[in-house]
Amino acid sequence: MPLHQGSHGKPAPSEEHRRLALNPFFGEADPTAPMVAAPPTHVLPDGPLPPATAYRLVHDELMLDGNSRLNLATFVTTWMEPQAGVLMAECRDKNMIDKDEYPRTAELERRCTAMLADLWNAPDPSTAVGCSTTGSSEACMLAGMALKRRWAARNSERYPASARPNLVMGVNVQVCWEKFCTFWEVEPRQVPMEGERFHLDPQAAAELCDENTIGVVGILGSTFDGSYEPIAELCAALDDLQERTGLDIPVHVDGASGAMVAPFLDPDLVWDFRLPRVSSINTSGHKYGLVYPGVGWALWRSPAELPEELVFRVNYLGGDMPTFALNFSRPGAQVVAQYYTFLRLGREGYRAVQQASRDIAGRLAGEFEALEDFRLLTRGDELPVFAVTTDPGVKAYDVFDVSRRLRERGWLVPAYTFPANRQDLSVLRVVCRNGFSSDLAELLMDDLRDLLPELRSQKHPLSREKGPGTAFHH
Repeated sequence: MPLHQGSHGKPAPSEEHRRLALNPFFGEADPTAPMVAAPPTHVLPDGPLPPATAYRLVHDELMLDGNSRLNLATFVTTWMEPQAGVLMAECRDKNMIDKDEYPRTAELERRCTAMLADLWNAPDPSTAVGCSTTGSSEACMLAGMALKRRWAARNSERYPASARPNLVMGVNVQVCWEKFCTFWEVEPRQVPMEGERFHLDPQAAAELCDENTIGVVGILGSTFDGSYEPIAELCAALDDLQERTGLDIPVHVDGASGAMVAPFLDPDLVWDFRLPRVSSINTSGHKYGLVYPGVGWALWRSPAELPEELVFRVNYLGGDMPTFALNFSRPGAQVVAQYYTFLRLGREGYRAVQQASRDIAGRLAGEFEALEDFRLLTRGDELPVFAVTTDPGVKAYDVFDVSRRLRERGWLVPAYTFPANRQDLSVLRVVCRNGFSSDLAELLMDDLRDLLPELRSQKHPLSREKGPGTAFHH
């Protein structure tokens, strides 16, 4: 996504245009009173506006945004109960970093990390360490930093003189891992896709490891197709590597989505701290943690996995405060909302919510398949997410045409091309979240069925340029 470039060099609108940009009713009292001009949009206005006028101007512009409930591209939570919204409004002025001033908010954060340590089967949840973050991207950065620092400590005699650290992962990782490698000068070693395998292969990952590998990232819920990577098999391959070479490579599980699905729907799946090689796990509270953005969580098996030198103890506003997060000031509202959701749902509530999403995903995937224009790559039976491509016999249109036409009906369904070595494969991905009901799913299918006759009548796909395809890395 390009950085914002201000006004993009557009010519300034005329005074008459700016005058007509204001509805006369936006005035404080008399709608017949003259409205001199609307405020400028790319420089600060000279003076203030009445709050109602400022609200209407911003509100009206935001009407052009897509409807978040119809956004099937994002993993991010788009619906919460009104009570959660009230709690968040009550806490939006609390700075999460001021733990001495807001001790109860800090206590709720501590309780959340303890609950997650228990949920993810830490050997001793009372000693597992963790923190809240602004999302999984920050949590991944923290986990990567800990891996790198632990590697440096093990190789202190030759680091940083000649050794360059590397991180092994599948090519399907979320873009934050590429950012981590760039920002912290770590060589990314990526396992490509092959055939119908769309994520990391454990043996191929082990073969990329050497004495400079700081860790291997396993994804519990790929953003590309919603599938779980085989974390237990990955750990077994690294166990075998250690037996043969002596290399002890830790695993970080990026559970941005799956770490809040698998514990409830797949309790027998072993992917978490039950595997001794798993040193840290992250998740997004604002994805299947069911909280509005942005909140994430990073947890380590024990204090030994989080180097003490990375934990800063700051004397701030009268209190001694240990902190590890990259961000300093941020609102406490999302952490409070996470605790509310944990308290509100419990294990059985989370199981019911996630099962409903998975059931809807599975049913919707089956309806796509029944159209015979599409071929399913995944079926929504791991994450409530499925990926679908056009059937080989479909020549008149492609997934980019489908995505564009659905957008005309208000649906945001991403189309994108897979990475190496499957750049030949373009797919649609559908993310089913809490709030996306079976009724909405049926409305989506009604619109798709209405569009198919026109798509089938095309002479060829209209989306000739596949390069801009995006994986919608939310």
